[in-house]
Amino acid sequence: MKVALVTGAGGFIGSHLCEKLIEDKYRVKAFIRYNSRNSWGWLEHTTYKKDIEIIAGDIRNYDSVKNAIKNVDTVFHLAALIGIPYSYQSPDSYIDTNIKGTMNILQAAREEGVKKIIHTSTSEIYGTAQFVPITENHPVHPQSPYAATKAGADFLALSFYRSFNLPVAVIRPFNTYGPRQSARAVIPTIITQILDGRKKIKLGSLHPTRDLTYVKDTVRGFIEIGESEKTTGEIINIASNSEISILELVNLIAGIMEVKIEIEREKERERPENSEVARLFADTQKARQLLKWIPQYSLKDGLKETIEWFKDHKNLYKVDMYNV
Repeated sequence: MKVALVTGAGGFIGSHLCEKLIEDKYRVKAFIRYNSRNSWGWLEHTTYKKDIEIIAGDIRNYDSVKNAIKNVDTVFHLAALIGIPYSYQSPDSYIDTNIKGTMNILQAAREEGVKKIIHTSTSEIYGTAQFVPITENHPVHPQSPYAATKAGADFLALSFYRSFNLPVAVIRPFNTYGPRQSARAVIPTIITQILDGRKKIKLGSLHPTRDLTYVKDTVRGFIEIGESEKTTGEIINIASNSEISILELVNLIAGIMEVKIEIEREKERERPENSEVARLFADTQKARQLLKWIPQYSLKDGLKETIEWFKDHKNLYKVDMYNV
């Protein structure tokens, strides 16, 4: 039985990844940030709680990382600060978590002889598309402190592969959505406001396009990258190979939920002009060639599952509060 460590395991994608690894017969160690409430994040809601070894610590602290990584075959490194608006307010905390935290993972994995490290990147490091579809060779052009720290972490991870032959692969998911996603993201923002009975939905910019992937497809990409010998030293986009504008997305969700709504633009929900990523549209040929990975969920089917989950869990979200 392979042993996998998942950092950021209590988060949106991390919790889904832990569940899928259990189903695929891995022994899972879940690294979550220590807190006095002993909360496991979204893992509190999984049916696999008894099958997961919880390790509380802090990704910024080398000792707790080194302890967690002992006797592990594969590390799925997802722990990060990810809210773009908050990175405008507290960029130094993103450096500590996203860059120093990644350094701790790489150093500990090197010392412990880990067989594979899957480092989580983001499509945000590309910035607004300079050409489409965006291949893994697209120029890196971070437009927010968040994106800059993630780009730095990517280069750091790849430098350990090139310098020390550390078996690192970089997964670069585009816009993942699904059950458990934070209300700071656009799809939960739209769904929760509609479920609250609102006819006027508050949003930011409507023109940007995004390449949206259902979380189950993204998680499958993580595991396939982790299990393939062809992915070491590679960057791999995981996405749907399509794009939709925020305005089109709102109308699609409203249609699925069978409601008529209006949109109210709110300035505080908009990024600074030069920081807004206007277009994301991925090329996924590399994932198809190396892994034979393709999305199994259409956008409409993924949204239907997501909406049903939010209907059952709407009490967990603070609709009246804009969450950065």
